[in-house]
Amino acid sequence: MKKIYLFVLACIGFTGITSAQSKDGTSDIKYRRSSLHTILIETDYFPRKETVLKAYAKAPFPDRYNDHSIGAKSFDPKKYPVLPSDRSEKEQKNINAMAQWKSQGGFDIAKSTSGIIDPEANDLPISINKYLKDAKVANQLVAKWYNRQPDGSFDMKLIGERGYYNASEMEANIGKSSARGVASLADAGEELIKNTFVVVSKFFFISNEIAAAKIRDAAKANASKLGETFKKMILDNADKVYEKTKEGYTVLTTSFLYQLEWNDSVAAVFYNDMWMDKNHLDSKKKVAFDNSNIFRLKYIGTEGSSAIVLFSLKEKRTEEQIIELATIRNADNVFAKLQKKYDVFKPKVPLLTGNPITAKIGMKEGIDSGDKFEVLEQTIDPKTGLTKYESKGKITVDKEKIWDNRYNVVDGPQESSGDKPVLNCSAFKGGKDYYPGMLIRQIK
Repeated sequence: MKKIYLFVLACIGFTGITSAQSKDGTSDIKYRRSSLHTILIETDYFPRKETVLKAYAKAPFPDRYNDHSIGAKSFDPKKYPVLPSDRSEKEQKNINAMAQWKSQGGFDIAKSTSGIIDPEANDLPISINKYLKDAKVANQLVAKWYNRQPDGSFDMKLIGERGYYNASEMEANIGKSSARGVASLADAGEELIKNTFVVVSKFFFISNEIAAAKIRDAAKANASKLGETFKKMILDNADKVYEKTKEGYTVLTTSFLYQLEWNDSVAAVFYNDMWMDKNHLDSKKKVAFDNSNIFRLKYIGTEGSSAIVLFSLKEKRTEEQIIELATIRNADNVFAKLQKKYDVFKPKVPLLTGNPITAKIGMKEGIDSGDKFEVLEQTIDPKTGLTKYESKGKITVDKEKIWDNRYNVVDGPQESSGDKPVLNCSAFKGGKDYYPGMLIRQIK
């Protein structure tokens, strides 16, 4: 009982941590986060399009990342057509085969599924790369990091805020060869700029009625080969299953993850040839940045998630609320999958308390019973002056105390049920001598 009491106190914020309090009453522990820009791929047609787009725009920004939005949040892939020369030989064969299928009766199905069985879907990664290059998204990400102004000048304000550096000192160190100056700039590059990501997402919508009809028709076709007794039973059941499963549609989200490439070579060119502050304007440096192609985005990987949207369920939610809930949770599920699969994208999360061991991470981030995390202590390498993270042990998610922080458009905050406490964080087992502010990162 004592352990449960301590856990509840930890989650609702009575931690004794002398740091700023966030809106939900818990301690706002400062730590360096990765930064993120999200992009939605525009689609011509799908059911309830405006509702879905509105829901996507309403979705809370992933709170384990800095919001590094740079303006345009969507693009039309039709403006970036893919030519045969853009494809590999294998990709072109797939395109030709799909086009032939479509010409032989696949058009209606392809249209109703809003592109999930559309030849253009295979070209999506190529169109994305064309857009990223044409819009100079990487340049825009770097420009935001250094608070670039219309006159081409930069400063270190944002880097100072997010990395807890002395911005004025960093600006003064640019161009100096002192160990301290080089270390601070290199640390910002490794800790902040290098950990800048872009997630490009597209929603696909499949009519449940089409899938249900195909299953029903296949069952009826097979029933004709059986005896009358089994035939009648299968025919009756096929129609009943169809009626139960034809409502609504299935939404699938596919997301593509990219990372800003930042290394010593890129940093050297930037600081030597493009950097200038407001007191030392240089038109040549402004043009150099505008025309530069050294900033690039590296493709990391792709993940997908699906959710079924049903309108016949006996719920208090309206149809619009059901669509909104499915859309936002689906987007969250894709992010959770990307985080679990790709180490570079895994966020570090600070411990809220060390005894009991708690952290503000939950089902929204995809954690489950038995998931393992590494506990890290942030230090400074005395030889290099760079930040490093030392492993201090491993902990495991407590299956009885997992925070359900998934987005819910109607129910609002969780309510306690009987003796079950309200959770605003998750608990972990294993290890000791941990303290608030230590960072945890999920491991496989």
